[in-house]
Amino acid sequence: MLKQIKALTVVLIQPSRYDDDGFIIRYVKGVLPSNTLACLRSLTLDFTENWKKTKGIDIDLLLYDEMVDVVPFKKIASKNKKDCKVVVALVGVQSNQFPRASDIAKKFTSLGVKTIIGGFHVSGIIALFNEPTSEMKELMDIGVTIVHGEAETQWEDILSDVVDGREKLLYRLTELPDISRRPMPHLEPIYMKKFALNHLGTLDCSRGCPFNCSFCTVVNVQGKKMRYRCAESVLSTIRDNFTKGITGYFFTDDNFSRNPEWENIFDGMIKMIAEDGLDISFMMQVDTRCHLIKNFTEKAAQAGCTQVFIGMESLNTKNLEAVGKKQNKVNDYAAMIDTWHKVGVMTHVGYIIGFPYDTPESVREDLRKLKEEVKVDQASFFMLTPLPGSKDHYNMIQNGEYMDPDLNKYDSFHAAMKHPTMTEKEWYALYNEAWDSFYCFENLKNVLIRAGRKEYWNIFRNIMWYKNSLLEPRHPMVGGFMRRKHRTDVRPGTHIMPLFEYIPMRIKEMLSGLKKRVFLFFELQELWLLTRKPDDPTFRYVADFTSYLSETKNRVKNIQTNEEWNNLITSLKTKAIDFYDTAVLRGKTKRRIELLISEMNLYLDRFSINKSYARSIAVITPYLNSVIQQAEEFTLKHVAKRRKITSFWELTWRRLKQGKIFSFFFSIPKVIISAIRDFRMSVMFALHLKNKNF
Repeated sequence: MLKQIKALTVVLIQPSRYDDDGFIIRYVKGVLPSNTLACLRSLTLDFTENWKKTKGIDIDLLLYDEMVDVVPFKKIASKNKKDCKVVVALVGVQSNQFPRASDIAKKFTSLGVKTIIGGFHVSGIIALFNEPTSEMKELMDIGVTIVHGEAETQWEDILSDVVDGREKLLYRLTELPDISRRPMPHLEPIYMKKFALNHLGTLDCSRGCPFNCSFCTVVNVQGKKMRYRCAESVLSTIRDNFTKGITGYFFTDDNFSRNPEWENIFDGMIKMIAEDGLDISFMMQVDTRCHLIKNFTEKAAQAGCTQVFIGMESLNTKNLEAVGKKQNKVNDYAAMIDTWHKVGVMTHVGYIIGFPYDTPESVREDLRKLKEEVKVDQASFFMLTPLPGSKDHYNMIQNGEYMDPDLNKYDSFHAAMKHPTMTEKEWYALYNEAWDSFYCFENLKNVLIRAGRKEYWNIFRNIMWYKNSLLEPRHPMVGGFMRRKHRTDVRPGTHIMPLFEYIPMRIKEMLSGLKKRVFLFFELQELWLLTRKPDDPTFRYVADFTSYLSETKNRVKNIQTNEEWNNLITSLKTKAIDFYDTAVLRGKTKRRIELLISEMNLYLDRFSINKSYARSIAVITPYLNSVIQQAEEFTLKHVAKRRKITSFWELTWRRLKQGKIFSFFFSIPKVIISAIRDFRMSVMFALHLKNKNF
């Protein structure tokens, strides 16, 4: 058998998943390249030359990432000839990707192509239950090979077995491999071009996690003992990639701060920046206690860290104790975030909704604290999910508790189990509310006003990315840019729409998406105009004044007595005097602001000392919103212009939708004038965004 095969085509595929309508999720441009594909590519290339010399077999390597690629099934299968064998490996398959991976495996198997599946779903299940489950056995029954564990010590042996025709249906990893000297992950430049930021790569510097969170799969799949790549290899890869245009990284380590090599890696990167002039940066995942490690935050910032992703998970101590995340100390959260801010690193937290002690009321209060007290820069929200490979999943199986049978929903964005205090509808609504609450215009404005000049544009661009994804809606971490939706690329069993239905549906979707993104562009312009940080002191005045009014609005929500109400009104009037006597503003702007503050104080005088706060509280918030808006427009003329033009476009859109053609016809001169003004403002915004100018 070995002598008959002259060539082996190895096809590595990172599968996508299906959306709620059954379509494959795929984009024109992706967000992050797959580190798993990079690892398997490097491992394969490591023995390619040796195979050619010792076995006389040429290895041809093909990579497909379904988030950005269409897999050509028939073209790949056509390579499977007498003297050339094809093996397809579905890599890094998570539970929510397993249904799609299964369908790919079945299709390739039907075409006579040997197929292999590995990844977190398979490894998590076998790590805890020691045996394949029904969805895996179904594939094994048709000849698909299941691989448990990491590939470093078994990948070459598996391919050898395939070539010899003696491959097993199940490969088990007996112990976790030492990765310190194994090949570093590398990706081809042609693959990187498929992503919006083609200078941003991924790299795993370590694996494992020392903690024991019950909802997490890492500890059972990758172990509690930290395994790590040597610092020399990591630094050499970063230096080599720099010459290929890769200047930024997402370190995919589940917890970089517990990597024993962290300081050596940071010191090496600091030297590259300071002595060699390399413009490199990275973001990483860390825990909530890493800021207590000596020199960790300081060296991270010096090494080019722009953002940390922190597993905060909850602000409810009972929830954290219930899931074994005892290392998180809620009372230390604000200090921890402040420590990162002091070194100029933005903070991005992971927050899970659906823990045992969550209720709609408690989650809303925790979100308020997250925004107003802890003051994180960015948040990603998830629904608690019993992921196969986690302790939660194992316990629920043992106890016979209900879990959704559709693995496609195990993405932490769907309800895959029952919650003790909320219905599925309530839970999902609360999850969406969390996104809307955190990424509302007012909170984003506060985040950007707090940001330093160094972090401003990184935060702003992340906001652009997240707001764009939420328009679909799609979780930003698994989203992309410009959805590709093919009529026949659907989940088996899903109705394939006829062309006369599909085309109008797609046109409507694309027009709706275009409209949403146009108005998002206007919103982002306004956000920038309100928060940018030029040297003009007027901007600082506006930021301070409006921020104070926003904080007052937030205090209003917590008032419970007349005394608290009267104290708030008194302090608001007193503080207004400080802003009245400003030396920053001049001329007409100063007179308009002084008049606004005088009128505000007269308005506040109406709330007499004996008047019940309960009746007054309902009107004060919209009033303060009005004052904030007027203050912004009186002092920042571009803000007023942007809002006026946006309102005009909204009115024009409504008229067109209502069929008021004559109204639109008579407003054509205004349309032309508004279009010219809008074009000028948009060009100004785009240039500042591109050049990172304020």
